[in-house]
Amino acid sequence: MSLIPTTGAMRAASESLHKMPKVTLPSLLEMKRAGSRISALTAYDYASARIVDEAGIDLILVGDSLAMVVLGHENTLAVTVDEMLHHTRAVRRAVRRALVVADMPFGSYHGTVAEGLANAVRFVKEAGAEAVKIEGPRVELTRALVDAEIPVIAHIGLTPQSINKMGGFRVQGKSASAADELRRQAMQLAEAGAGAVVLEGIPREVAARITAELPVPTIGIGAGPECDGQILVLHDLLGMSFQPRAKFARRYADMTTLMHDAVSHYREDVLGKAFPSDEESYHLPAAELERLNKKDAKLERRRA
Repeated sequence: MSLIPTTGAMRAASESLHKMPKVTLPSLLEMKRAGSRISALTAYDYASARIVDEAGIDLILVGDSLAMVVLGHENTLAVTVDEMLHHTRAVRRAVRRALVVADMPFGSYHGTVAEGLANAVRFVKEAGAEAVKIEGPRVELTRALVDAEIPVIAHIGLTPQSINKMGGFRVQGKSASAADELRRQAMQLAEAGAGAVVLEGIPREVAARITAELPVPTIGIGAGPECDGQILVLHDLLGMSFQPRAKFARRYADMTTLMHDAVSHYREDVLGKAFPSDEESYHLPAAELERLNKKDAKLERRRA
């Protein structure tokens, strides 16, 4: 049986998607109150975003992780605002149902609140983002963005843009005092208007307490199963990441091997003249072929 979805199946999935209500930040709050889990994934281009959206994922993050998994950088710090805008636009064109969130890259909100606000406006106005994500306990900026009617997803714990300060990708909140600080940060961000809080790389027990206390949803990545939702980097889920795999990054497919095998098979077919076949080639109509053959025959006789 082929694992490739048929055109009819994909069309049915798309039509079914159009009947489902659009996910918004208030929708996520309703899901938390109803006890419904929130599914979230990253996506960075039209094709992957369309697949993720049609699979029913609630939130799509155009993550600054694209610096590593798409652009090949060592960490997330190098990606620019213009690069993030470019990819956010591509994702937004594909998505019909999911909430599209743009990661604000390093340096785009680390100066004044006014600078952060101006860059956030670009993501909404130029790229169609429906919310932005910012790392760290930036309460004043969160309040300013919400006042400007820009929905905010906060992000605390292991914040990759702080990799140099943290000394690497290290689990945060491992002491009682550190856990209390994370709980305080999460509550302050929620009170400032953040519509959800990403909890990354913190002990399960700490994330569970924050989730229970917080009036808005928590979305975990390496923070245990008690969070209101979960997010993964798409390339980690598909086995297409070339970085060491994090403990929490469950692999659901091995697309690296699948793609390598497909490309190798294609190369073999080209070298062996098995591709393209006659069925995969275009042909002249019979009458035109006959005319062409006659012309070639005349030319051949003249040469003789």
